[in-house]
Amino acid sequence: METSCDETSAAVVDENGIRGLAIASQDAHAAFGGVVPEIAAREHIRSLDAMVRHAMREAEVDHADIAGVGVTAGPGLVGALLAGVNWAKAYAFARGLPLLGVHHMEGHLFGTALEHEGAQPPFIGLLVSGGHTLLLEARAWGRYRLLGQTRDDAAGEAFDKVARRLGLPYPGGPEIQRAAERSAAARGAAAGEAGAVADGGAGRFRLPRPMLSRRDLPGDAAYYDMSFSGLKTAVARIAEQLEEQGVLADAVDDLAADFQEAVVDVLAEKTRRAVEQTGCRRVVLGGGVARNSRLREGLAERLGSSGELYAPSPRLATDNAAMIAAAARFRLARGERSPWSLNAEAALAFPGLA
Repeated sequence: METSCDETSAAVVDENGIRGLAIASQDAHAAFGGVVPEIAAREHIRSLDAMVRHAMREAEVDHADIAGVGVTAGPGLVGALLAGVNWAKAYAFARGLPLLGVHHMEGHLFGTALEHEGAQPPFIGLLVSGGHTLLLEARAWGRYRLLGQTRDDAAGEAFDKVARRLGLPYPGGPEIQRAAERSAAARGAAAGEAGAVADGGAGRFRLPRPMLSRRDLPGDAAYYDMSFSGLKTAVARIAEQLEEQGVLADAVDDLAADFQEAVVDVLAEKTRRAVEQTGCRRVVLGGGVARNSRLREGLAERLGSSGELYAPSPRLATDNAAMIAAAARFRLARGERSPWSLNAEAALAFPGLA
């Protein structure tokens, strides 16, 4: 079960991978420009039974075939998490099944591995979502070393806030990417051949790459850490100036492209540093922002031909229960169990950090 934010999802997995997966995205939040926790929790409660039935039908299994129950216990919106945790606890208790609370971000690592056999430890993990941005070294499943993380806004959060400032709909990540693609297409056409597409940012607006300096050394705190609040503020100031001049609408696509390129530059360079310092050439990308095609391109460019990049499909980059089930299956197989007192934790610590 996955109910950490605004996707209600249930899945069935076994040793061969995904047997059944159902995801219901909540559209009600678009009217508010962001997720409303109370609405999210109520929608989860309404949808959970249907998602479980759908996943089990797709998997062609009965309740008697289920061997264990995994559920996202955190991090996330506490009300939303409680909907899933309480459902899972009741089901597991009634069926006499082992229960395992799963860390949402660890689940994203397992999600990519569900689709790519090569996405196995050791690897560098880049987890980028609306609430978290983490860079870690996975020495084995369940054994991780945190290298860096955002000190303020997560990358996905910055996408949403910048999109809102530019007048783009929620969720902001896909809208920023679409705007950047329009900018690239326009620049490509202007450069010559009709239908041509230019790469990268527009290069029209100079935006900072926070906490990215050639003077950074491996032992420095800023070497792997990230910050996106200053970048978001820089975009807002430029947007304000353009608004005063009455030309913001004509500049939105280029500004979105330059913002996206700045985020990609920071994430890709921090990841390259991790690869260089650890000697691990394998990178596993996860989280909602993993859907961004320019991020995947930027990482591939930085890694070069000797690197390995594994990214999830859009369906498994989205919050989903298959990744939670895979993580739970791994931990249940090791004999781990959660007590019936399992509770939702909005700021649940990442497990297995050394």
